Amino acid sequence: MLRQYELVEKVKTYDPDADEAALNRAYVYTVQKHGSQKRASGDPYFSHPIEVAGLMTDLQLDEQTIITALLHDTVEDTLVTIEDIEQHFGKDVARLVDGVTKLSKIEAMPENERAAENLRKFLLAMSEDIRVLLVKLADRLHNMRTLHFIKSGEKRQRIARETMDIYAPLAERVGMYEYMREMQALAFKELEPEAYATITNRLEQLRSQDGGQVDAIALKVKQALAEAGLDVEVSGREKHPFSIWNKMSERHVSFEQVTDIMAFRVLTENEADCYRAMGVLHTTWQFLPGRFKDYISTPKSNGYRSLHTSLMYENSMRVEVQIRTREMHRRNEFGLAAHWAYKQEDRADGEVGWLRDLIEIVDASHDAEELLEHTRMAIYQDRIFAFTPKGALFQLPKGATSVDFAFAVHTDLGAQTVGAKINGRHMPLRTPLNNGDVVEIIKAKHAEPQLSWLGFVVTGKARAAIRRSVRLKERAEIANIGSKLFDEIALKVPARIGKKAIRAAIDRLDLDGPEDLMYAIGAAKLTDREVMEALVPGCTAEFEEDEEWSQRERVISIRGLTPDVGYTLATCCHPVPGDRIVGLRRKDALVEVHAIDCLELANGVDADWLDLSWGRRSHGAVGRLTVTIYDRPGTLAEMAGIFAQNKTNVTSLMQTQLDHPFTTYEIDAEVQDLAHLTRILSALRASDAVAQAERI
Repeated sequence: MLRQYELVEKVKTYDPDADEAALNRAYVYTVQKHGSQKRASGDPYFSHPIEVAGLMTDLQLDEQTIITALLHDTVEDTLVTIEDIEQHFGKDVARLVDGVTKLSKIEAMPENERAAENLRKFLLAMSEDIRVLLVKLADRLHNMRTLHFIKSGEKRQRIARETMDIYAPLAERVGMYEYMREMQALAFKELEPEAYATITNRLEQLRSQDGGQVDAIALKVKQALAEAGLDVEVSGREKHPFSIWNKMSERHVSFEQVTDIMAFRVLTENEADCYRAMGVLHTTWQFLPGRFKDYISTPKSNGYRSLHTSLMYENSMRVEVQIRTREMHRRNEFGLAAHWAYKQEDRADGEVGWLRDLIEIVDASHDAEELLEHTRMAIYQDRIFAFTPKGALFQLPKGATSVDFAFAVHTDLGAQTVGAKINGRHMPLRTPLNNGDVVEIIKAKHAEPQLSWLGFVVTGKARAAIRRSVRLKERAEIANIGSKLFDEIALKVPARIGKKAIRAAIDRLDLDGPEDLMYAIGAAKLTDREVMEALVPGCTAEFEEDEEWSQRERVISIRGLTPDVGYTLATCCHPVPGDRIVGLRRKDALVEVHAIDCLELANGVDADWLDLSWGRRSHGAVGRLTVTIYDRPGTLAEMAGIFAQNKTNVTSLMQTQLDHPFTTYEIDAEVQDLAHLTRILSALRASDAVAQAERI
């Protein structure tokens, strides 16, 4: 543990103007306030914030960050308040301390919900000042170093999983690779102890057998570059156990089949020397095609810059080489922390594009599960580069599609997407993008995100925006149904209902406005009796308690509403326009539309029944048929031809029975209305290839 004078001296070595008195006060303050508290290791609790502050001095951060690190647990674990911090250390430190400490005050919540709320507050605090993230990462790193002292295995697993899922990827996103690697190694050791031990033992065996091979290769590389007149530093190391485990998992190979276990780093004086060094290495040893990456001309989103290549060394040994300048190396290892410390005039936290995306995800996410899912997508790596037609570069996860690209450019562009050209060719929106693709998004002014896109988009930003748009549309359509139901309810009230009565009802029901009222009615959150009482208190006294309140006087049209958004079409009877229909309305669920003769309606006694109609000129639904054809060559093609002749798209065809000489299929077909479906059935029944055709 750093002594008081040692901490101050470390800060003064890189910041001679630092307020020594403030640093001393903060050190003494945290020791006094934590008092006799102990950690799981038995050490005094104040050793933890002091060690976190030490990590911050290693990054050469400013005095406010060091003080924040010293005080970051005082509000949570002692009687100190944010007001006390502000009084003693100023508003900026109080804001930073609040940003770090308020994240873990929600222990009573369920695990996922608590983690999501922590993450939500964390991201919002980060958006105001990135130093909150730097302190939190150091806090988590030190906690991981002492994780083995915690007796509860379940708690150790939870902390390790959270570190692997959230904090290590966040460290990577801000370019703090040293933090990321150590957190991953410590979490991996806890989560997969057998795999960790196996890989570590194999690495030790290799180390004992290679006779200093890593150093020998590093020397050969340095000699080759020195002969070309390059003054470089070369270092080599084995890859970390977690990195090797990842390669084994991704490639589905054993330890022996992982060929590039050794990695070497070449540090040069300037950028030009990086490319000269790469040329020398590629002419001295064979390089592996497809394994060269230029992150100098095209940096990663976290600012990482380096050349990566893989060489075939002697005896067919593959080695990975990273080439960068010394300045790039400093920035790469400590990322945004180095940027903060050395470029204080550029402290524009809002310029971190991925952080803006995370904040947008926070705003768009509906619940804890969504927030965690979308954020994990947003902070994981393995990225590809794609370009707009004008040459703007965007980094996306592997597997990203044109829709992901459109949302990365701008949320509004993503929402209006109707098509895409990839490298000048029209391609399906679900087509995965490759490195270097040029993507042109085709948009339409009145287009909107489609629910089906959730089946192929991979970025958290896209998924959050699509779900939010679908939810808003769903709410609007349910409110539309509620408005029609409200008109009927108003007819039962012994008074003319105007705006004044509606406003009074909204107040009595503690709702925010007319739209909330209509939505509550449409979603069955309010009964007819409750709405009537809110409109005209006492008006339901004359009705019997057991009277059927859901009885409707008029048919409600569903024209203009969207299937699976405003209502759902029952899969038991597959109603199509032209069928007489009824709706089952249950609390917090979409209206379920059934054909009037559906046998499943008997199970709807607990629901509110609505007499529905398709509305004039409604068209478009999926009809389900069972068709039995003769089992001989050409009959299946003839049946398919009948659907084609009737301009029908078959969305599903499943063989349900094979009983020679007959084969039976269950077919889902898109039809315009009941008349269209009837024509198809008649054509099928008239065919010599078809033995039987029925609607189900």
